[in-house]
Amino acid sequence: MTNSLRPHGPRAPLPPAQQSTDDAPSPRSPEIARSAASAAAPDARPVKQRDAFFDNAKYLAIVLVAMGHAWQPLTGQSRAAEALYMVVYTFHMPAFILISGYFSRSFDMRPDRLRRLVTGVAVPYVIFEVAYSLFKRWADDDPGHPISLLDPWYLTWFLIALFVWRMTTPLWKIVRWPVPIALAIAVLASVSPDIGDDLDLQRVLQFLPFFVVGLFMKPEHFQLMRRREVRILAVPVFAAALVVAYWAAPRMNSAWFYHRDSAQELAAPWWAGVVMTLALFGCSMVLMACFFAWVPRRKMWFTVLGAGTLYGYLLHGFLAKGSRFWGWYDTYDWVYQPVGEIFVTLLAAAIITVLCTPPVQRMFRFAMEPKMEWAFRRDATELARERGKSGSSDRTGRTGESSQSGAKADKADRTGPEAGKADSMVGKADSKS
Repeated sequence: MTNSLRPHGPRAPLPPAQQSTDDAPSPRSPEIARSAASAAAPDARPVKQRDAFFDNAKYLAIVLVAMGHAWQPLTGQSRAAEALYMVVYTFHMPAFILISGYFSRSFDMRPDRLRRLVTGVAVPYVIFEVAYSLFKRWADDDPGHPISLLDPWYLTWFLIALFVWRMTTPLWKIVRWPVPIALAIAVLASVSPDIGDDLDLQRVLQFLPFFVVGLFMKPEHFQLMRRREVRILAVPVFAAALVVAYWAAPRMNSAWFYHRDSAQELAAPWWAGVVMTLALFGCSMVLMACFFAWVPRRKMWFTVLGAGTLYGYLLHGFLAKGSRFWGWYDTYDWVYQPVGEIFVTLLAAAIITVLCTPPVQRMFRFAMEPKMEWAFRRDATELARERGKSGSSDRTGRTGESSQSGAKADKADRTGPEAGKADSMVGKADSKS
């Protein structure tokens, strides 16, 4: 059988072996040993650098969140504070949510990512929901306040919303028109009073379009927003937004900006939910673009704080609510004056800055990023991946050892004749003496 496949006639001679060039080191070359050793060393792997722009954006957005919470008690007696409050609430949480969507683009149902979702979002939600409920019982003298994981209280809605949004990420990647569909869902939620308060689904659904937009954002989109023309245009846009907000402050219910209720629950006709949802989405996108245009792209003194924004977000709520429970705004009338409003603003910025610092992160990491290896099983894919890594490192180590032994053998071959020549010269000298 094999002879029948052999071609007729004499076999062509094999081509001569090619000599290795200077660019390609030989198997015994020291370059191989060095490259193998560097590949085997874990510290030699490139470390993924954080983007200073996004850390700056997250920090500035969370500062605006804290300022907005500090301004809320002032809005009843200060039209200027209410106008600022409305402008900031138009884009600060949408910006935070859009960035969350942008960094969720690679999320899938891989076991390691699901574990991080549980330990980084679900577990902190349970911890802080219980902590906030107990805090309200104590600080507000309300011992009957229920502890319910189905009814997020105050700031914890964002965690349950982020959990739901990320779990639906694979779905948004396969639909044809993700942003229009998400916007349609938000519109339908705004006219559906029967959704109820479980898991704060109104906010989950009405803020959904911003997360989906973030999922499909690309780096070049942020580059466009940081162009010089956009930065210049952002100034009059913000000024116009403040003027419109100052006019609308006594005429508009600010609860629209919370995306917490349907139109009927706000005593408005159902069609107002459609109009307000679409109008606020458009305004939010414009003001977000203006906000991102002025975010510094280089490393600043506060860039390192961008990694701790979720810490600041969840922790500052205790002080924000405590100031209401303990009547701090009612005790000091001067806070309603312009000087007091400036003081409250600066104090809120200082507090949120401290709460985002690395020492605070280390202190509360047990609640925000708990290590729970004991709670998860090792899946077969992960074990195979680790075995593959260990096997490749072992092979790399053996390659390095063989390269080193080969280099030593070459050195011995080169020094052998020289050593023999030296011995003969010594022998001749002895015979002459």
